[in-house]
Amino acid sequence: MKKNVIVTGGTQGIGKTMVLNLLNKGYAVSVFEIDEEAISEFQQEISDEIVAVYTVDVADAQSVKEAVAHSAKRFGNIYGLVNNAAVSANKSILELSPEEWNRVIGTNLTGAFLCSKFTAPHLKQSKGRIINMASTRAFQSEPNTEAYSASKGGIVALTHALAASLGPDVKVNSISPGWIDVSAAKKKAEARQYAFRPEDHTQHPAGRVGKAQDIANMMLFLLKPVNDFITGQNFVIDGGMTTKMIYV
Repeated sequence: MKKNVIVTGGTQGIGKTMVLNLLNKGYAVSVFEIDEEAISEFQQEISDEIVAVYTVDVADAQSVKEAVAHSAKRFGNIYGLVNNAAVSANKSILELSPEEWNRVIGTNLTGAFLCSKFTAPHLKQSKGRIINMASTRAFQSEPNTEAYSASKGGIVALTHALAASLGPDVKVNSISPGWIDVSAAKKKAEARQYAFRPEDHTQHPAGRVGKAQDIANMMLFLLKPVNDFITGQNFVIDGGMTTKMIYV
């Protein structure tokens, strides 16, 4: 029986890259997604009997509960959960509506809580893993990112709380990406390859802008059973940008 990993927001961007890597490594994958257009394109491209796609609003408890039950029944287990689904509403706090704020917090933070809540019994049984997608925005900000930054800061705190609550059976960690180029990995209506300038790359101590594969590599590492002494941690994958002192 293949180990089943749930990836939320798995039809495009970093999530899609994670799904492809999981399939390549022999995992079964359950994708939770709300974007019907992205789901349709994903299913046309990837049709595999060990991939199940569920239309799920991760901010809705009943939607998550039902999808988790179906996923567990189809594959006989849930070994991993990757809380990747996220939205943003970057605008002045004077213009940001309470509804927009709640949508970002609901998807990015409440969604991770709900998916963790309903998968927890299955993950305890399988001695599984939760990997939460945070962001360097949890620690540093640019203007007009209050909702997104708050949601990602919450993800980091949720991660170490879950690690304490679900241990020792379930290991829980988070990944904080920096600048990751997913411009061409979105659904067709939004896919635009970003034209990088030389300084976009050279400003990174690592010498380049990040790729979705960089994040998938860390996810695969954290899923390995041998790495069972790592929990409650946040891993910054940003090419070294958050280590810099930048003077204007």
